[in-house]
Amino acid sequence: MRLLFATTADPAELLSLPWSTPLDQWPADRLVSLPRGISRHVVRFVRVSGTVYAIKELPQQVAEREYRLLNELGKREVPVVRARGVVSERATEDGEPLDAALVTKHLRYSLPYRALFSRRLDPELADKLLDALAQLLVRLHLVGFAWKDCSLSNTLFRRDAGAFAAYLVDAETGELHTTLSDGQRAQDLDIAAVNIAGELFDLEAASLLAESVEATDVADSVISRYESLWTELTRTEYVDPNEWWRIEHRLQRLNDLGYDVGELQLIDEPGGSRLKLQTQVVEAGHHQRRLEQLTGLTVEENQARRLLNDLDSFRAIAVMPGTDVDEETVARHWLTDVFEPVLEQIPPELRGRLEPAEIFHEVLVHRWFLSEAAGHDVGMDAATKSYVENVLKFRPDERAVLGAALRASTD
Repeated sequence: MRLLFATTADPAELLSLPWSTPLDQWPADRLVSLPRGISRHVVRFVRVSGTVYAIKELPQQVAEREYRLLNELGKREVPVVRARGVVSERATEDGEPLDAALVTKHLRYSLPYRALFSRRLDPELADKLLDALAQLLVRLHLVGFAWKDCSLSNTLFRRDAGAFAAYLVDAETGELHTTLSDGQRAQDLDIAAVNIAGELFDLEAASLLAESVEATDVADSVISRYESLWTELTRTEYVDPNEWWRIEHRLQRLNDLGYDVGELQLIDEPGGSRLKLQTQVVEAGHHQRRLEQLTGLTVEENQARRLLNDLDSFRAIAVMPGTDVDEETVARHWLTDVFEPVLEQIPPELRGRLEPAEIFHEVLVHRWFLSEAAGHDVGMDAATKSYVENVLKFRPDERAVLGAALRASTD
């Protein structure tokens, strides 16, 4: 047996798992019950030293290739599950060969699409999931990754300030290139539309899809969502020499979408009357990086945008006009005077219901509704107390274990 594990802080106890036993025969006391998507392979979850790992059995070459792809995509800061290791050359105690095992770290607070639909809490759920999936596909294509099996099943979703952030789970069919051609991108979109339509029809058959949702139309819409974002990020724009302000506006739009620009090319056109503005978008997560730099908080992109807006409001109120106070100082005061006091009011038994940043976002939303009803600002303390009593207490726990009732079989 050969074990390849990443050189990280992953516990040595991973090495002691029953690798000589087929995964579908692992003892129940080793496993964790989590909702999971549909998979062509056997997948199980285990908890080791407080950390949950997903283990998938598949042929050795495929496992090692997927391990390399996930690691490379992770280095490029694409939202993917983190590959931790591959166990290959497995065999039973009787010498019968077994498939290899790919080990990935379970994404905390993440859910497969079937678990989300099983609750029927959000009438706009399908739109939000497809928006997240389209954004993930754009990010993959920007780094030259052709997924070739884009689907809701191969994606995990985390709440992101009322929306969702999508993470790639299954990369075994993918290919990483320097860049993708229009044909390669179109192929990925066609596959996505077919897969998503099938998944939505499956939900419809299980009475988990709203009657107003037309599966084929909704699935096809992922293409328009994707094309709209792709065009905004990559289109060429012509700028007159006396309209430099348009460059700033374009950069601001890209930042608002959560992307940073690595290079601008201003190319003289024949006649010298116009300039061609081409942007090279190199990184997503503009607001995430800014918030982490100011506060040390690591959150999703929409959550970061929401928290930065609140930080800006705090700055406008807390800093006297004409006072020269740097952003980092204001951010530290916001963290200790606004953000942390909200979380400290959350009872310990409820803190796992949502991520801290998502709880703070929902308190802000709750405060707005309470203030509208009262005709004045009710303040964060009152809003937090009301949110805990009237909202959070009734939210399901999304930290980890959600029960076998939400599972979709992987066998």
